[in-house]
Amino acid sequence: MASVSKAVASTVLLILLATLPYMKVSFKGDLQKVLTGLLYQEGRYLVDNGRRVAVGFGSCWDLVTDGVKLLEASGISPPVTPEHYDVVSNGDDLAKIFAYFFESGAAAERFSNDSTFFNALVSTTTHRLNESHWAVGGNAPVISQRLAMEGWEVLLAALMRPKTAKSIHPSIKLSTDTGTNNMKEDVHLIMEFGYESVWGKYKSPRANRFILHNDYSNMMLESLNGFARAVIDFKPDLVIIGGLQMMDNFYYDPKIRTERLRELGKLLESLPRSTKIHFEMASFTDEGFLKELLEYVIPYADSMGMNEQELANLYSLLKAGSIKLVADFNPRVAASLDEGREILSMLETRKRNLSFSSYRQLTRLHIHTLAYQAIFTLKDSGWVHTRTATAKASLMANRHVCSSHEVNLESAKLIMDESFSVSTQPGSTRVLLTEEEPVSCWFEGPMKICVAPNIVCTAVYKTAGAGDNISAAGLSVQL
Repeated sequence: MASVSKAVASTVLLILLATLPYMKVSFKGDLQKVLTGLLYQEGRYLVDNGRRVAVGFGSCWDLVTDGVKLLEASGISPPVTPEHYDVVSNGDDLAKIFAYFFESGAAAERFSNDSTFFNALVSTTTHRLNESHWAVGGNAPVISQRLAMEGWEVLLAALMRPKTAKSIHPSIKLSTDTGTNNMKEDVHLIMEFGYESVWGKYKSPRANRFILHNDYSNMMLESLNGFARAVIDFKPDLVIIGGLQMMDNFYYDPKIRTERLRELGKLLESLPRSTKIHFEMASFTDEGFLKELLEYVIPYADSMGMNEQELANLYSLLKAGSIKLVADFNPRVAASLDEGREILSMLETRKRNLSFSSYRQLTRLHIHTLAYQAIFTLKDSGWVHTRTATAKASLMANRHVCSSHEVNLESAKLIMDESFSVSTQPGSTRVLLTEEEPVSCWFEGPMKICVAPNIVCTAVYKTAGAGDNISAAGLSVQL
């Protein structure tokens, strides 16, 4: 009997050891000490105020509102079954695709091809939802604002009305002349939803947003030509490319999109190696478009940034040849690190198989999730202060979502595991999250990896723009 008990105990122990990489045990330490540790790391290195960055592309006005309240005010009922659409044409489409991402807690952005329907939603928001608000939006302006506030000199590729240009940081230079105050500026409808928000039978597992737009101008990268001319004289240390999801499910002839991407690729190819290039991923659903990005844009990137959904999407395309529309909203650290390693490896293999010497090695990868930040940097590649960058990105996640520079611990929590495995492979090292040094760093050959927990904001003000602010904050101290 004793031998049977020992055998059972041994089996249970083996099962527990085998499943350690898959276990989630939330950290229950002193949140104040974690915050103090992150603030200490953030303050170790200051931003070099002489740095220059050029950021593309496009701009818009964000109309931010409660997604569920907007649907209810518009008379749009929860669907029987969620369904994915590449393009939203009417209320039925919107109901199904909103439910599709809402119940998964995933962020998404889609184009509406019906201006009348879209404008009706905007009108309902502005006239019936008093809590809605306007903000200058678009990936490039948001990233530019953050880096300007961090002390960088910024060149922004965007065509704005003079009134709009006055709404951004005064130090930001526009790559093209401002338009007239009568020119039309695109509106993006930011349909926010909170943690455990309820819509009919659907409940969201986390706070996030669904973005709907009827934007044709940014789809054409209208600011590309002016940007290409201005970058030569500006001589940036860093070029950041974002906002390309506007070309996803392209409304015009796909050949036009391909040509615009080729022109962008030529610009990136012409930049000196001393100028780093960062590409910020986004919500892509057009498999053909993502493959074009792999051909014309990503090969020139020294650095990439992405959230958990975008990570899974790119990984699936590289690994299986297909995209993944919805991913785990709170992936384990080990799983994200494994996917990050494989993406670095697969992209390097792709580049080696190409005969163009101008393609660049991806030497930096930033993964930002709800629970944590992870940054990979290659030794001697020019990226510095990775530990500080990871801490700064973590703090920015809270500051942006709570809309406060001060981190209020009464409206915050940690959801990262109290320890994590560095890989899902059996026998992998486990790292314990400590209060005094919350940023964990280690080397794997020439690659440095740093992971930091997010102090997750529970009094959510706005999730849209979080990824752009987080990525920009991390980059701000790495050159």
